[in-house]
Order: sequence, then C-alpha cells, then structure tokens
Amino acid sequence: MSGTGRTGEDHPDHEHTLSAEAGKKIGVDTVEALVRHQLAAALGGRRGMVEAAVPGLVFTAIWLPTDNLRWALIASLGVAGVALLLRLVQRSSIQYVFNAIFGIGIGWVFVQWADSAGATEDEKKLAFFLPGILISLAYTVVLGGSCLVGWPALGFMLGAVAEDPVGWHDNPQVVRLCSRLTWVMLAPGAIGVLLQGPIWLMGDRGVIGTDLAVVLIFSLRTVLGWILRIASWSLMIWLLARNATPLEAEPEAA
Repeated sequence: MSGTGRTGEDHPDHEHTLSAEAGKKIGVDTVEALVRHQLAAALGGRRGMVEAAVPGLVFTAIWLPTDNLRWALIASLGVAGVALLLRLVQRSSIQYVFNAIFGIGIGWVFVQWADSAGATEDEKKLAFFLPGILISLAYTVVLGGSCLVGWPALGFMLGAVAEDPVGWHDNPQVVRLCSRLTWVMLAPGAIGVLLQGPIWLMGDRGVIGTDLAVVLIFSLRTVLGWILRIASWSLMIWLLARNATPLEAEPEAA
C-alpha cells in the first residue's frame, strides 16, 4: 500500500473521499450521485431500513391489543433473530438488526420501570412510547443544530462510510447538499415530537385517558409516521436524482 498517498503522514493534504477522484472510482461524476452512493451504504438500503423497523412494529402490534408482553418480546426478537442469522450467514452488516433490538430493549426497560411503580397496563403502554419521543427530540436537536453551525450531521455519516470523517467538508457543494438532506431527514422525527409529545403529556397528567393517549400515539407513529418517512425519503431521492452539480476537479499534485 506504500506510495498511494492515502495516509496523513505521507500527505497531510490528502484528498477527501467525497471528491472527483472518489467519484471516478465508483463511476459517478456529480455531487448528487456520489452522495447517493454513500447514503445507500450508510442506511443499509431498503433491507437495512426494513430490518430496523419490522421487529418494533411486530412488538407493538402484539403487545398493545393483547397485553401479553412475553409473547410480544418472543415474536419481535424472533423476527430480529431470523434477520440476524441471515446476516451472519451472508457475512454482512448486523448493525440494522441491532438497531431494532436496541429500540425494543429500551422500551422494555421503561415498561419495567413503570411496572415497578405500580402502573396500570395502559400506563405501562404509555411509558413504552416515552423513549421513542425523547430519542426523536434529541435527534431533531442534534441534526438541526449541526446544520445551523455548518457541519450537517449527514456529512459525518457519509464520511464514516468513506473512512474519512471530515474530508467531505472540504467540498462546499457536498456541504450544501448534506445540509438540505439533513433538514429533510430530521423532519419526520420533529413532526412526530410536536404531535406525540403533547399527547403523551396529556395522557400522563390525566388530561385525557391513558388508553386514548396510547391509541393516538400508536396511530401517529405507525400511520402518519410512515407517511412522513416515505415523503422524506421521496424528497431525498428527488434531491439526489437531479445530478445537477458536477464534482469539483481535484487540485493538481504538487
């Protein structure tokens, strides 16, 4: 690998991976096409997104109507286990499966905490939704703040995939595109917090029944939530399908 000039020790000003040279390596010549390639790798494509979402949907779909926490856990972890086994057999990334398991696990912790406090079944269900709302709130604040300071979080995601965490920031066109995409990416979570947060608080404070609060939050999360995600993904695809911004030419080597 010597002589390639890929290490900081050999060339302190080594090329950033979201560059014209990187584009040539994968056969693209625009900022949009290059970011689209890296984003697909970072999100795991359709399969990764399904693996991250389906186990949680199975858990809530079984537990909420039946109140049977054990069977909900068995079913959801069984689905995640099958996906995990397939990934291991194929020797591919298991990150997305673990994302699902983590989501179920943290919800289960909140349910157990509510149960230890003597909560009713509906109150335990309400507690299950709290970590998702809090995570979405933190996600919105972090992503929005990253755009406001000029270092959009999506750029770091792409940089991590490219094994060059900050090199993308050297290309102003990539920064602008990543900023737009980050705003679009955070929109579903932000809207979810604005709608679900007040309902959760009203249910917790007794302003409305906890059973009604659970039904409303579940409906918003599973129906409106997916509509917003699909709309967000569609807008991101549209932004990345335009192929309107040529990659900047690499500076000549000294």
